[in-house]
Amino acid sequence: MRLWKRLTRPFRHAPHGRMLRLSPPESLLLGFTLLCLLGSGLLMLPGTATQPIAWQQALFTATSAVTVTGLTVVDTSSFTILGQSILLVLIQIGGLGFMTFGALTLLLLGARLPLQQQTLVREALGETSFGALSQLVRMVVTFALVVEALGTALLALHWVPELGWSRGLWASLFHAVSAFNNAGFSLWPDSLTRDVGTPLVTLVVSGLFIVGGLGFVVISDVREKRHWGRFSMQTKVVLCATLAVNLVAMLALGYLEWHNPATLGGLESLGDKLQAAWFQAVTPRTAGFNSVDTTAMTDASSLLTMLLMFIGGGASSTASGIKLTTFIVLILVARAFLRSTQPMAFGRSISQQTVMKAIAVALAGVALVFVTLLVLTITDSRQAFLDLAFESVSAFGTVGLSRGITEELSSPGQWMLILTMLLGRVGPLSLGYFLATRRTGGMRYAEGHIQIG
Repeated sequence: MRLWKRLTRPFRHAPHGRMLRLSPPESLLLGFTLLCLLGSGLLMLPGTATQPIAWQQALFTATSAVTVTGLTVVDTSSFTILGQSILLVLIQIGGLGFMTFGALTLLLLGARLPLQQQTLVREALGETSFGALSQLVRMVVTFALVVEALGTALLALHWVPELGWSRGLWASLFHAVSAFNNAGFSLWPDSLTRDVGTPLVTLVVSGLFIVGGLGFVVISDVREKRHWGRFSMQTKVVLCATLAVNLVAMLALGYLEWHNPATLGGLESLGDKLQAAWFQAVTPRTAGFNSVDTTAMTDASSLLTMLLMFIGGGASSTASGIKLTTFIVLILVARAFLRSTQPMAFGRSISQQTVMKAIAVALAGVALVFVTLLVLTITDSRQAFLDLAFESVSAFGTVGLSRGITEELSSPGQWMLILTMLLGRVGPLSLGYFLATRRTGGMRYAEGHIQIG
């Protein structure tokens, strides 16, 4: 009841004017929801699609774009240039965060950010300090535009000669923006399988979504300090973990799919197989593109891909999932428990608050995936369990990879995915703000003992 009252009446009167009564995660969720509704309305305008689309299809597509997921119930090629342009804008806003754009607008107009808006932007970017917030917002948008422009130019070297200037440049721009924002939307029905053996395409696209998935705080740290010894602990953890996870995933998927004639085994050269193994290993980190047929992968590869989708990318990045830092903290906590030591990384201890937050995020993620899968097994029991599980994790991690059942899901099933994409994008911790009110205890209780294991 209290949540419904806050959502329907988000402002309250104060001596100095109206104030927002919503918490930062609630405000972010409300903002993303409004963007999804606005996007669905725009996609239903005349001239946006080559064929009529239903309102639920428009809402699903808009939500997938705003949450930078990439799951589709209407093929992207079915939209006109106008419709694809609307998708591109929604992807850009959803990827960088609507509060980042709002903050940038105020900054360009010379206005100071109110404290409430600073909190919202800080929550969206994962930044803890107010001091350099304005500079960080400018850096985020500038860096994104520069990287997307560079990616467009590189991709144009391949697609302009193949498709011509207009189609080639548009395809390059669309895929560059989609890749950097980890959206996974492609203009081709088969994603990037047509270019599985083209190094320029696979390396540029994978480079774009890896950089976008590092996190803007990490990018800012690297840009300013430029020396490994001066990097923060988070930057070191994200860089090392990204490299390690990507290489391990590449080796594992290469081993599992090497002799599968429907995926890597069907490629002719060694170079094509290595490229495809690399691309399929890094794309589950919430990117959503695929260079081989995802539906033809073995069950083992699908399970590994689900794990990678659940982990996601770096904190304060265009990626989602529980975040790579959360996964690493959980591993470090488990290692510390087995060694009877304190969780540490790069000579620094990990605070109790960080450990608790990591556990809460992981549990919230597991709970959301479980509920989504439970609902899908009820509404779409005719589908294979692995396909439904794959779809649930993909929606939570806002990845966009699918085993080909998204369009076949029932209407309640698609509604469940819409909700999961929205909650997965805003962050699992936001769910906690709806389920419980934070309390500050005035007393401490004696410790009790609960047997574990």
